[in-house]
Amino acid sequence: MISAELEAAILRLYHAEKWRIGTIAAQLGVHHTTVRRVLAQAQIPAGRQSIRPSIADPYLSFIVATLEKYPRLRASRLYEMVRQRGYPGRPDHFRSIVARFRPRPPAEAYLRLRSLPGEQAQVDWGHFGKLNVGRAVRPLMGFVLVLSWSRQIFLRFYPGAAMPYFLRGHVDAFSFLEAVPRVLLYDNLKSAVLERVGDAIHFHPTLLELAAHYRYAPRPVAVARGNEKGRVERAIRYIRDSFFAARAWTDLDDLNAQALDWCCGIAADRPCPEDTGRTVREAFAAEKQYLLALPHEPFPTEERVEVHVGKSPYVRFDLNDYSVPHTHVRRTLVVLASMDTVRVIEGNDVIAAHARSWDRGRQIEDPAHIQELVEHKREARQHRGMDRLHHAAPSSQKLFLEIAQRGGNLGSVTSGLLRLLDLHGAAAVEEAIAEALDRGAPHLAGVRHVLDHKRHERGLAPPVPVRLPDDARVRDIVVRPHSLRDYEALQEDTHAPDAKDPDESQS
Repeated sequence: MISAELEAAILRLYHAEKWRIGTIAAQLGVHHTTVRRVLAQAQIPAGRQSIRPSIADPYLSFIVATLEKYPRLRASRLYEMVRQRGYPGRPDHFRSIVARFRPRPPAEAYLRLRSLPGEQAQVDWGHFGKLNVGRAVRPLMGFVLVLSWSRQIFLRFYPGAAMPYFLRGHVDAFSFLEAVPRVLLYDNLKSAVLERVGDAIHFHPTLLELAAHYRYAPRPVAVARGNEKGRVERAIRYIRDSFFAARAWTDLDDLNAQALDWCCGIAADRPCPEDTGRTVREAFAAEKQYLLALPHEPFPTEERVEVHVGKSPYVRFDLNDYSVPHTHVRRTLVVLASMDTVRVIEGNDVIAAHARSWDRGRQIEDPAHIQELVEHKREARQHRGMDRLHHAAPSSQKLFLEIAQRGGNLGSVTSGLLRLLDLHGAAAVEEAIAEALDRGAPHLAGVRHVLDHKRHERGLAPPVPVRLPDDARVRDIVVRPHSLRDYEALQEDTHAPDAKDPDESQS
């Protein structure tokens, strides 16, 4: 409502000053529809309200007739039809004309839906922003179930609205109620309804398994009939205002703990809309006897995903890598994941179990898996080294037996002999090992001493290490030095006293 002074100003400016409606609205700071309403109440003739004719006037009869015949025709299509008939205006102005003349659907009255105790509950998701865990950003979704009669609310938050979380929401809700409603009413969620053609409904098969397990009837609301699930929509609005607004929480577990306290406290102590003489808590206590009993076992809600293990002992699940024993690489395994744990199974055997991470790009490792892999690699390197020494220096096998009998560390001896092999060559190491065994010094220091002594006798410089590529095909090649005796014989023949000078033979 506007004041009498403002109404008088509008009439004065229009009658006395002959101002246009837009000018009056701009000067007085009101909407032009307010000015038109004041003039209409004063029974001003309609012809006086429009001083300048509109370019759409010649086409109004066609626009009105077309909209009456096709009330849902889009303004863009009607604009093209009018343009073909000569309309020169812009599309944005034309849309306002169509909106003014489009037939309005008649107001529809709705009956208030009532339900019996224990008969029905309504289910829906509510989006509450984002959940940040480390480098991961996930949607924060609230699963809401409200009993239609007592209006008891169940609320729990999940990092998404995928089918596994949808199932867990049901199981957690039934556990909270300690009972099951006879009918659950859904919006046309993809988790509930895969396809709908008229009255033909194709429910999600996993949802049907859940319903069969708990013996309730799933029922979707009619298309474009949001009033049929008004209880859960009002409950979500109530949750946003009464619970979630201005609430501080540390992580998902903390938020869900607070949500549980709120459902059992503030939400349960509010007046029951069906009977304002008692609270929701009292109404739920009266309704509980009409609900269905829980089955003996809850419905299994673990995610089951087949994963392939590559050359590294990890399985990829939900943006993270989880370790498995190194003996299971290059295999296809199965991941079973709950909200808290991730289990990796092969057949009926659990080969790995980890705490679930909601971060992304993390490696979750079992120290035992890593230690087993390190030991395996160490043993493999030792076996490869001993095999290489066996081919390059056969006497090393006897040396290893002697060291083993004395309780020595074969791993360190193998590494040391391999370093000597790279520095001195196969022939020198074989000779040194044999001499060390003959001297009664079956240990690495004895072999090293023999090698150093022989190089000192020959006046040779200390050996220079050569970096080889980290490739087994190169490092494991045994290179035996070629005997130089033939070359030494040639040199002796060349310098013999009876050898002829090539220049003399030509003279």
